Amino acid sequence: MGNGDIRIEVAEASQRDQIAERTAKLFAESRVRSMARIDRLFAGLLLAEWAFGIAIALVVSPYSWEGKVQTIHAHVAVAIVLGAVITIFPVVLAFLRPGWIGTRHAIAVAQMLWSALLIHLTGGRIETHFHVFGSLAFLAFYADWQVIVTATVVVAADHFLRGFLWPESVYGITNPEWWRFLEHAGWVAFEDVFLLTACVVGTRDLRQSAARQAELEVVSESEQLKTAALEMTLAEMQRTAKRA
Repeated sequence: MGNGDIRIEVAEASQRDQIAERTAKLFAESRVRSMARIDRLFAGLLLAEWAFGIAIALVVSPYSWEGKVQTIHAHVAVAIVLGAVITIFPVVLAFLRPGWIGTRHAIAVAQMLWSALLIHLTGGRIETHFHVFGSLAFLAFYADWQVIVTATVVVAADHFLRGFLWPESVYGITNPEWWRFLEHAGWVAFEDVFLLTACVVGTRDLRQSAARQAELEVVSESEQLKTAALEMTLAEMQRTAKRA
């Protein structure tokens, strides 16, 4: 192998290293920007859910828990106070630490706790359980499979514990079958299969996009350097020719 071949291999290896380094940097920057944007969207959603939860406590809870008697229910205080506990911390994180891994996991926990609270406020109505599936779909916007796992653990734990301690608040009946939470968890797991796949594919596509951009940037920079070197060589040759 000649010296020229060795120089070419060294140059190609250096270029590959530059592309890999630039890819990692672009991927990280793009991911943080995306996460920060989604964090702020969820902050708005959590605040809206807080307001909605208070409205549900005022309008729906009296009928769900007291029959036909319309009164100011104790759940109004629950919606205000517990809603504040669920909402405020992740919302603050969304504005102070957007894009941080802890922020999106805090948001995932809060979002699923809002599903649990809304189910409670409506007396375990089956229609409200769809909020769980919608919340998981929204969390998939992060394209982070770990966030989906966190949310799934929260909702499964909620259904298991409340199903054991206070089944009426989650299922709307006082004596559900003991395995009822497994049925709900099974449907959540069914959705998770598709959401986790979407997260993995989304992350892969983002990394591939970063790799293409990095390759274009490094190759463009290399070409610019070659052009500049060629121009300097030509200029030097012209100066030498003039002196001769």
